[in-house]
Amino acid sequence: MLKSAQLRGMICGARIAMAVAGVVLLAPAARAQAPRDVILATTTSTQDTGLLDSLVPRFERSCRCRVKTIAVGTGQSLAIGARGEADVVLVHAPSLERKYVADGTFVGRRLVMTNDFIIVGPSTDPAGIRSERQVTDAFRRLAGGGAAFASRGDSSGTNILELNLWKRAGVTPSGPWYLEIGQGMGATLRIASEKRAYTLTDRGTYLALRGTLDLVILFEGTPDLRNIYHVMLPNPDIFPSLNRAGGEAFADFMVAPVTQAFIRRFGVGKFGQPLFVPAAGMAEEQLSPAPTR
Repeated sequence: MLKSAQLRGMICGARIAMAVAGVVLLAPAARAQAPRDVILATTTSTQDTGLLDSLVPRFERSCRCRVKTIAVGTGQSLAIGARGEADVVLVHAPSLERKYVADGTFVGRRLVMTNDFIIVGPSTDPAGIRSERQVTDAFRRLAGGGAAFASRGDSSGTNILELNLWKRAGVTPSGPWYLEIGQGMGATLRIASEKRAYTLTDRGTYLALRGTLDLVILFEGTPDLRNIYHVMLPNPDIFPSLNRAGGEAFADFMVAPVTQAFIRRFGVGKFGQPLFVPAAGMAEEQLSPAPTR
């Protein structure tokens, strides 16, 4: 017969084994119920302005998940989403976005917010663009003014607009004066400041960094400089393994009234004006144009 101490040991061991087995059996279910990370591909301007630093924690608290942000140019963000490597994208190149939507790569495209583009440069304005009324005339002066121009050169929404403006101005930019940076808006602004060069930037990023830059606004306010941000999802029929629920939740969050109200206030206290204008629920043709000069 077993002694009582041995019996108690066997019972205790059996209970431990059952408990371990229970943990092993429950662990997969617990992992399945845990919220998945949401991968967001977005333009650098949403990060450089500080907007994402304010909004992402709010979303994470509401969804009890984590957001992994990839902040690159819009062209790269769309390419990442088109490969199924992001759950949601927040971008600002409408013409390129529409092509992806038309071919079925992305779905659920919704307008989130706007701001506008400006040309900044040295306060002495060596190319003399300050007096121009049309942005194409300003770009012609930039090409022949003997001053450097810093291009993002990264297939971003800003870079796409810049190249289109050169084309409309009848200019093929090249030579030592044309600096292709290959980085985001913040880095491009800092290099332009160091090189005493001009650059095209969204107003929000410029305002956020203005205190560190030796650059002033030299051209602004024409309708063709409007900057429009949309949120959209990679097509779940093409990429069924993506976190569709998480991507949809983030997209819904960006157009929700409370988020839109936050966007309307963002930057006012620090810069005296908002860095973005909320536009959820509107169509592009309903947007007010940028103020004319």
